[in-house]
Amino acid sequence: MLEGALERESDETPKSMLRAMLENEKKAGEQGKPVCQSPGFPTVYVSFGDNSLPGQDLKKIWAEELVRGTKNQLLRPSMVHPLTRVNPGDNSGTGVPNFEFDYNPGQEYLEMIVSFKGCGAELANAMQIFTVAKLEKDKNYAGLKRWVLDTVIKGGGKPCPPAAIGIGLGGQMDVACKLARKAVSVRRWDDVNPDPMYAELERELLENVNSLGIGPAGTGGKTTLLAVKVEGVSTHTAIAPAAITFHCWTARRAGIRLFPDGREERIF
Repeated sequence: MLEGALERESDETPKSMLRAMLENEKKAGEQGKPVCQSPGFPTVYVSFGDNSLPGQDLKKIWAEELVRGTKNQLLRPSMVHPLTRVNPGDNSGTGVPNFEFDYNPGQEYLEMIVSFKGCGAELANAMQIFTVAKLEKDKNYAGLKRWVLDTVIKGGGKPCPPAAIGIGLGGQMDVACKLARKAVSVRRWDDVNPDPMYAELERELLENVNSLGIGPAGTGGKTTLLAVKVEGVSTHTAIAPAAITFHCWTARRAGIRLFPDGREERIF
């Protein structure tokens, strides 16, 4: 997607930013090094069915592997206590990594996707409890769309653009925030939402945000966002929660599906 952004740019400054990002990615792959010095915050998304229940302590396994990867210098030790800021030096800690479990009846495989979402980008995140009136439903949800654009403008260059954003709609505050994080962490950034309404919202918001001219690294240009991913669930009639989470251009994630017969399928 960065290559496509480079082709679309005409000004040299944003083009130079994108070239640097692509060169960084290339060298990281050649040398087996992280693309960015910050590993971000890890979340493991686990989905399972009736016959694919995990038979081991997944939280313990993933926590141990996170520490091992840090000791092997694949990850910077960035996890700290929320108040004291004490750093154990190995990315261990309470609630690390974060887990989200999803039960899907009939699913024959165990799926695990680990996503490291950069935390500099978190500084631009936003959450809003809309009323139906503030959504401006009768004006094609102009209130919601204006809030998204305002949030991106306020973020400027902080989320390391070209970024991607996840938008969660519905539930209550916690649900909307989790949906936003999952949308941008688990879905492919080049996919199309199966819900036509959400698909059109993604397309329109991506087009409108990229017309703002913030551009790569905030230096101006045609590509501020690489993707907009929207997910929604039902909510209460009195509220319309919405959350936005930014993901820097480095989509650090990997996944695997484990089948009962021993087969493995890598994703991403």
